[in-house]
This record gives sequence, C-alpha cells and structure tokens, in this order.
Amino acid sequence: MNKPYSSYFSCLGIFLIFLSFFPKPSLQQKPFPFPPLLPPLPSPKLFKSYIALQAWKHSITDDPKNITGSWWGLHVCNYTGVYCSSVPGDPHNLTTVAGIDINGGNVAGILPEELGLLTDLALFHINSNRFCGKLPESFRNLKLLHELDVSNNNFSSQFPSVVLNLPSLKFLDLRFNHFHGDVPSTLFDLKLDAIFINNNNFTAALPKNIGNSPVSVIVLANNNFNGCIPSSLYKMGNTLHELIIINSGLTGCLQSEIGNLNQLTVFDVSFNNLVGELPESIVKMKKLEQLNVAHNKFSGVIPDGICSLPNLENFTYSYNYFCGESKLCHNFKVKDDRKNCIVDRPQQRTMEECEAFYKKPIDCSSFGCMPRTPLSPPPPRSPPPPMVLPPPPPVYHPGWPHPPIPPMLTN
Repeated sequence: MNKPYSSYFSCLGIFLIFLSFFPKPSLQQKPFPFPPLLPPLPSPKLFKSYIALQAWKHSITDDPKNITGSWWGLHVCNYTGVYCSSVPGDPHNLTTVAGIDINGGNVAGILPEELGLLTDLALFHINSNRFCGKLPESFRNLKLLHELDVSNNNFSSQFPSVVLNLPSLKFLDLRFNHFHGDVPSTLFDLKLDAIFINNNNFTAALPKNIGNSPVSVIVLANNNFNGCIPSSLYKMGNTLHELIIINSGLTGCLQSEIGNLNQLTVFDVSFNNLVGELPESIVKMKKLEQLNVAHNKFSGVIPDGICSLPNLENFTYSYNYFCGESKLCHNFKVKDDRKNCIVDRPQQRTMEECEAFYKKPIDCSSFGCMPRTPLSPPPPRSPPPPMVLPPPPPVYHPGWPHPPIPPMLTN
C-alpha cells in the first residue's frame, strides 16, 4: 500500500474512534435551534414608522444632544422622543407611533415628506430646535393629529396651508419662526382651541371672520398686521379667555362691544396705534386679570369701574394721552400710568405734548373700523312768509289841501 493511502486511512480511523465516544442521536431529539438570519418584521404600521423616522434621521444635519443616537433598528418604540400606543379602534390591539416630542433638542435639519407615513400621529412637538424649510405637504395624511407645535425654529415659508387640512387639530403653535404673507381666513373656521402665530412676519389686515373661531387662546403678537380689530372678534365672548395682539400695527378705536368678551382673563393690545377712549363697557369683563393698553394713543378719562374689577391684578396704561383717572385707579397697587397727561401724577408728558395732541379731535369712524353714522337729513325748509306790500301813497290833485308838513322839516 502506498504511503499516501495508508496515511489517509490512519487519520480516518482516528476520527471514527473519536466519534465513538459521543452518544448516538435519538430520533426524538429536537434539531439544534439555529438562530434566525433576520429579526422578526414589525407590523406594517411600525414598519412604515421605521421608514419615516430613518428618512428624518438622514435629513438631520446637527444633533448636539445625540437625541437620534438611539434611532436604529426596527424597534421604533425604543427611539428617544418617540411614543407608541395602541391603534385607536383596532380589534387586534396593534401598536403604532402616536407621538413625537423632541422639544428643546437644538436639532438642525429639515422635515422630509416621509413623515406623512406616521398616519396615527396625535402629537408632534419639535419646539426649540433649528429645523428649517417648510412643513411637508404629506402632513395632510395625519388625520389624527391633535397637537402641532413647531415653534421656535427657522421655518420660512408662507402660512403652511397643510395645517388647514388636519381635521383633528386642536392646538396650533407656529410662533417664533419666519413664516410670512397673509394669514388665511379659513384658519379661523377650524375647530381649534388655541392659536399661537406670534413672532413671525405675517402681513395684511386680520381676517374679518376671526370671530368664527371657537379658540380659548389666541396670540397674534409681533407681526405686521395693519388695520382695525375686526368687529366679529367681539362675538367670541363665550369661548375666548386670552387675547394678545402686541406690536401688530393695529389702528382705530376699541368698540363698545368689547364688553361682550366677558370670559377674558388676559387682554393685551399694547404697542399699537389704537386711539380714542377706553370703552365704559370694559367694566363688564369681570374675569379680567391682566389689562395692558400701553404704548398706544388712547385719550380721555379712565372709566371708573375698570380699577374695581374683582379679579384685576395688573393694569398698564402708560405711554398714552389719558388726561384723568379715578381715585380707585390712583390707588390701584399694580398699575403703570407713566407718560400720560394726568395732572398731579409723576413722570407725565409735557404740557406742550398734551396740548398739541388734544388740538386734533379723534373721529373713530375715519379709520374704517366701524360704519360711519349717517348724517341726519336737514329739516325741510318752511315756506317763506307771504310778502305784504305797503299801501300805495295817496294821490293829490290840484286844489286839494296838502298834508301837514312834519315839524322836523319846518325847522
């Protein structure tokens, strides 16, 4: 036998002897449990969420707090800032992504269109980050979205009309961004509870249908709205609790219907160009806690009843042209009446300023904020009295005696 073959059989024999030391496998023994090659796939909803969140992660350019560091793998419910819940009305109790909250993360990037795959999202909070661009049009698929907070970012587009197509939306917060253009009137036809669009670059007058909104809080401050407060706003008395329109270019007078807003706790229209007197009807706003009309051009006397409102905590009316205040207001603890024309009060305007202002009377109707009161027609002219002709002078004939000559003519 050749040596190569003898060597092969020697090794084979040693291997067979080695195997003889192990027991023979039984037919009843279970096969060796090899690990699966892939992890089990999640439900279709969670898999769509995985696609959406991975697309968002790849759209992020800076994440200083490493919030998205845990955003890997199919288990999206373990991602930081992602909250899961049962699918509403699902008989199989399936799990879905119901909320996203990465407030204060200082994350930079954009919002990709894939976020529209999160169709069960009820809450989307990303305030205090550095997201830019615009809101995805695919957000119109978020039919269950209840709260949308994208405040304090760098979004810059016209008003995101996609929010007008969210039937479940109740809370809208777009403040502290760079949105611009008109505010669509359809915003105030939505069944919202709170609208925050302050500190943007919105322009044009406030929509006339603003009073259609059932909101309890509306903050429009620090925009470029011009014109009057729409008269329909005074019809929001049953629902409106806070109204803040600071520094927004408002003009005209406050109408007496403001007293209908009897549920208001906060009314702030400071830093505008409002004129005229404060309506006496403000005394009907019994729940008012904060009243700020500072930095306008209001004039006249502060109505007596304002400073006796039962819940009023702060009344600021500085930098106007008020010429008088009641003793109650004089003694009100938390007030600011500086830079007015109130006699015997410190830090008032100069007499020259006040006299120059009051030389120009205020006509509230001239601003177009309220219909002009039609002038009464002049009374009908009475017919002229009948003309009475003097009697003709007497006619004298020769031979008749002349009339006596007045004595004054004979001297």
